[in-house]
Amino acid sequence: MKRTISPGMVSRLLVLQQGEINEYHIYRHLAAAQKNVQNRDVLLKIADEELSHYKILKHYSGKDLAPQWHHVWKYSVVARLFGLTFGTKLMEKRENRAIDTYQEIAKVIPEVERVLSQEEEHEMALIGMLDEKALRYVGSVVLGINDALVEFTGSLAGFTLALQETRIVAAAGLIMGIAAALSMGASEYLSQKSEKTGNNPITAAIYTGVAYLVTVFILILPFLVMTGALEAYGITLAAAIAIIVLFTFYTAIAQDLPFWRRFIEMAAISLGIAAISFGIGILVKIFLNVDI
Repeated sequence: MKRTISPGMVSRLLVLQQGEINEYHIYRHLAAAQKNVQNRDVLLKIADEELSHYKILKHYSGKDLAPQWHHVWKYSVVARLFGLTFGTKLMEKRENRAIDTYQEIAKVIPEVERVLSQEEEHEMALIGMLDEKALRYVGSVVLGINDALVEFTGSLAGFTLALQETRIVAAAGLIMGIAAALSMGASEYLSQKSEKTGNNPITAAIYTGVAYLVTVFILILPFLVMTGALEAYGITLAAAIAIIVLFTFYTAIAQDLPFWRRFIEMAAISLGIAAISFGIGILVKIFLNVDI
């Protein structure tokens, strides 16, 4: 028997109902783009559950809603650009904010308890079953980015104070960066081979080396386009913080890790080493009488 519910409750139902129909179409789009059969089956199962949730809510709201296609395309594009796991978990983070509303509505509409149970548990468990190659090598990417940030925010600080000429700083940084990227890749290859993690050692080495090299290029880019060494280094520090924010956000979402603790830790290490290296650069300039 259909219960009589207040207009205020109906408006809250419609917000949830809109989210369910949006997510049904998002998961269907993501499934259609998957070549991995396991991932496709997981996504189709989640889509079916979202549709069943939509129908339960529709029974009480009495309204049929069209999907908001801009949301559908937004999450589809995010998943294609940044990976399936990141896209689906980012979407679930948004959906988790609706849990309180579901809990309130469940007091009035007992059938919503089943929806609430699945929203809290089953979908996240299914998402955990997704198999994505890039995410298996995220540790190698973290290694490359972390090492590049720590080493190069410090090294460029020292170079900036000791050398002062932006082109020379950029040249020194680029030579050092390429050599370090090759070294890091080789080290990751040997590490993966000896630890037998199940990952391909060559693939892991490529992820580490490329992540290192891309980070290095971003950090030295200000020295290639600017003439003031201190100003260029200021931009480099800002770029380092931006990389830390973006990559910490990515790993926090994709691997369900705490954002702020990891961000503060990475930022403190990188900026702390940069400050120490800045001081070393001053001492080198004074005691070795380097003046370029």
